[in-house]
Amino acid sequence: MNRVAAIVLLVVSAGGAAVAQEPSTNLISGQAVAVNSRTGKAYAVDTERGKVLVYDPRTQSMNTVQVGAGPVALAVDEPADRLYVANHDAGTVSVVDGKDDSAIATIPVGALPYAIAVNPVTNQTFVSNVFSNDITVIDGATNATSKIKAESADSIVIDARRDKVYLTAYQGTKLTVLEKTPSIAGHVQVGMHSWGVAVDDTSGVLYVTRSGDKELAIINEATDKVTMVPTGAIPCAVAVNRTTNLVYVVNHDDDSVTVINGETREPIATVPVGRLPQGIAVDEKANRIYVANTHADSVSVIDGARNTVVMTMSTGKNPYALAMDSVSGRLFVALFGEPSLAVLKTN
Repeated sequence: MNRVAAIVLLVVSAGGAAVAQEPSTNLISGQAVAVNSRTGKAYAVDTERGKVLVYDPRTQSMNTVQVGAGPVALAVDEPADRLYVANHDAGTVSVVDGKDDSAIATIPVGALPYAIAVNPVTNQTFVSNVFSNDITVIDGATNATSKIKAESADSIVIDARRDKVYLTAYQGTKLTVLEKTPSIAGHVQVGMHSWGVAVDDTSGVLYVTRSGDKELAIINEATDKVTMVPTGAIPCAVAVNRTTNLVYVVNHDDDSVTVINGETREPIATVPVGRLPQGIAVDEKANRIYVANTHADSVSVIDGARNTVVMTMSTGKNPYALAMDSVSGRLFVALFGEPSLAVLKTN
């Protein structure tokens, strides 16, 4: 049997006493870790200490950057080599220069920022706030901000190729679409309890998990037509392999991944993984899918050609978010508590 080898390069603690508690079964932000594929640097939040961990592939070492209180989400602007950090408790976004890993700006964005996303083409960053209909738009050239009255967004995803921004709200029933200026271009009805979102900018298709209804909403970006596809219980995260046009949905309550054919829009396999999974990342180059098993302290490795788990890797306590660098073959795993980041080498 073909196996995937994994080498633990680094497991990083930000210092201080270990945090022993487990997360509840409530889902938490999957934006806690990000990678700049151009530089190979990876970033992860240290929410408790108001820091961001920075992994440098040149030295295979870790630095820390002080940001605002309670950082919860990250977004990378690869062309500008900048990192944007949503500081939930501080009501700010920190801007980190990727060249020297220094915080170069602090931008007020309103109370309780939560979701964040970058459009690298327009050099704009979009930030949502809990219990607010305001979306803050940051101009990357000047750090000036503007506001859009939209929906309270729990997730933001951007199709930079088409200059479209999508906002989803767990308690809402519709997807809000922003375009151009940006301004509200329309809404798409997807039903209650939207959670995980992914976009395939190659084919112009958006994927939204409906965690309360065991469904994945597949949305044609050109026509706004919605197709519902069945999944397992509490589908919470979704990722797409643009090369194979296969879609992977993490079923939190079924300990499984539903594999969907992106062309026919039909489920083709159900892959058992570890206990209460909630994070996913795809290595398109190797055709491997990585699933964070939050309550099993592991990552399941799925062979995309056979839709089977070929290895289970130990990660440390409570992995909940993943980022993959296909160029280097490194998988970055955000852990709940201490240590707070694991860096795994795969081949």
